Amino acid sequence: MKNVLVVGGGGREHAIIMKLAESPKVGKLYCTPGNGGISKYAECFSVGATDVDGVVALAKELKPDMVVVAPDDPLVLGMVDALQKEGFMTFGPKANAAIIEGSKVFSKELMKKYDIPTAFYEVFTDSESAIAYLKKQNSYPAVIKADGLALGKGVIIAQDEDEAVKAVHEMIDELKFGKSSSRIVIEEFLTGPEVSVLSFTDGKTMVPMISSMDHKRALDGDKGLNTGGMGTVSPNPYYTEDIAKECMEKIFLPTMNAMNAEGRTFEGCLYFGLMLTPKGPKVIEYNCRFGDPETQVVLPMLDADLYEIFEAIYNHELDKVDIKWHKGSCACVVMASGGYPESYPKGIVMNGFDDKGQTKGCFVYHAGTKLGENGEFLTNGGRVIGVTAKGETLQEALDTAYKGVSTISFEGAHFRKDIGQRALKALG
Repeated sequence: MKNVLVVGGGGREHAIIMKLAESPKVGKLYCTPGNGGISKYAECFSVGATDVDGVVALAKELKPDMVVVAPDDPLVLGMVDALQKEGFMTFGPKANAAIIEGSKVFSKELMKKYDIPTAFYEVFTDSESAIAYLKKQNSYPAVIKADGLALGKGVIIAQDEDEAVKAVHEMIDELKFGKSSSRIVIEEFLTGPEVSVLSFTDGKTMVPMISSMDHKRALDGDKGLNTGGMGTVSPNPYYTEDIAKECMEKIFLPTMNAMNAEGRTFEGCLYFGLMLTPKGPKVIEYNCRFGDPETQVVLPMLDADLYEIFEAIYNHELDKVDIKWHKGSCACVVMASGGYPESYPKGIVMNGFDDKGQTKGCFVYHAGTKLGENGEFLTNGGRVIGVTAKGETLQEALDTAYKGVSTISFEGAHFRKDIGQRALKALG
């Protein structure tokens, strides 16, 4: 039996751990730092997800057969490199490949060089020339992105010149996102349905996973502030077989080959954030890891052994694994703390779980929970849990997920009541 250490502590990591737990090859599961829900499936430790030396030391102590590095920050910091140097089998890209998410400028220049369809853009390091460019273009909405990682908050869609100028000053002059925004990208605003496609790749083979649709705004009707994601559904009805073929040909394989050509072979999960524009699919962003909360509706649909896939990627033998998907649909509804995505309380008692932090008929992926002194679940973050369900149809999956939501309660809980409605409309 293989023992696995997973680095991270959110809903994505909980989904990865619950999928690994299904593998007949997997013995003991460890997680650092983990959370209340994860602790029911894996032994948790208190080493932070970005503490490279701490994680290496923990791995030396636990001697796992594999270490899965799930979040973006430690990947960009080179945690995989450090673990491999000590002889550990890993899942996740090395730092020189994780730059595809770590630097927006790098990824835009890669797409330009290798003719991968994306929005027209320019790069700036001083606010004066950025503002002059915005005034010259005079095209709104305009998209302004911090170059580096900014907890998913480094993108401003400015509706007019005032908003755009403010965003530029905040990023470059006030370093709102620290060094991450000392360089910015200004790009054209694309329109069309958005699609997330996660893909397994070992640098030789590219296997796209089932597509998904995220819901970023905090409130129903896509209103309110942007969040890390309030819910997801899979598959995404806008992503047809013909579009999938076009993406494989013009985006997925060219990206894998471009990274190889740059000497930055990507091994792990490569996330493609796509916009299906009237002129065809274009890349909005790359991520160097499983998306959150997309993972929560993609992994339950996987009809294969996740440990086997991770091992094959490490050994560059992905072409030997038969990766299948369940039929039907999957839906995830995020229950968040009152006040999220701004300030919110923590430590609120949660009710409605069984002893594993689950509820009947659903997968409950814990994102921001911890265990109280008496073993009860307490809130410990903005996005608290993702209640996920499968169904033969999307409607069935949504009904089951919302039924699960109705059994769980905590003071101030808020969730969107319209997850999947756009997808249902598209399905007609």
